[in-house]
Amino acid sequence: MTEHRPWRGVLVATALPLNDDLSVNYDRYAEHCAWLVENGCDGVVPNGSLGEYQVLTPEERARVVETAVAAIGGERVMPGVAAYGSAESRRWAEQAGEAGCRAVMLLPPNAYRADERSVLAHYAEVARSGLPVVAYNNPIDTKVDLVPELLARLHGEGHIQGVKEFSGDVRRAYRIAELAPELDLLIGADDVLLELAVAGAKGWVAGYPNALPRASVELYRAAVDGDLDTVLPLYRQLHPLLRWDSQVEFVQAIKLSMDIVGRHGGPCRPPRATLLPGQEAAVRAATEKAVAAGLA
Repeated sequence: MTEHRPWRGVLVATALPLNDDLSVNYDRYAEHCAWLVENGCDGVVPNGSLGEYQVLTPEERARVVETAVAAIGGERVMPGVAAYGSAESRRWAEQAGEAGCRAVMLLPPNAYRADERSVLAHYAEVARSGLPVVAYNNPIDTKVDLVPELLARLHGEGHIQGVKEFSGDVRRAYRIAELAPELDLLIGADDVLLELAVAGAKGWVAGYPNALPRASVELYRAAVDGDLDTVLPLYRQLHPLLRWDSQVEFVQAIKLSMDIVGRHGGPCRPPRATLLPGQEAAVRAATEKAVAAGLA
């Protein structure tokens, strides 16, 4: 952990364990957060897309943050605070601060295709909460692209301290470093981990450590250390799973892998549907191969 930059290292975008009736199992979630830290992860990101925040009630969403903080300490918890309105995102950031968190992660406005002025105003409003903000660039889902020039402006105006980069365009890492050298780049998609780590990423907001934390942490540490002898064979072994993090069905895939390795992934809330038979077979085969290789 880094005291003043708690987003550095491996922060797991946590899947949220649900019961068969689709209620949240908070005890399992607390145990999951603690298990991740025990297995080498630096912290968790609750209420991200992988945590199905969009289909939680306000009461559930607040309790998820409080559960994570109680389990592993607020300095290890960086909640997602995305919402349709800037005022609501700011309230979620304030709730995170009251719960003891030291930073939050924020998507741009995602109710419509926002222009640059709206994006700047959105991040400025949430930054007023007083907590450091890590931007989350996911132009695939939000239709708003935080291009390097816009990220540099957001950072220059003091609104963000880091960015989770999910565009998949690894070339951006070098442009961001040129325009905003003090802005921390975080790996945002599991299947470009090596490329962004080599390019200077300071952390990984990660999906697959939910199922394979030890192997994932080993992969990240070797990548940022430039230990190609270790990282290349491991990356090749894990890539059939890591690439699911960039698929539409990433929540279902990661939860299935969790079930296979003996964790509780469980169901998803609608409108997420179950995996198609071919998808399930592919995830199951890749996960079982990883288990057989001793990576679980």
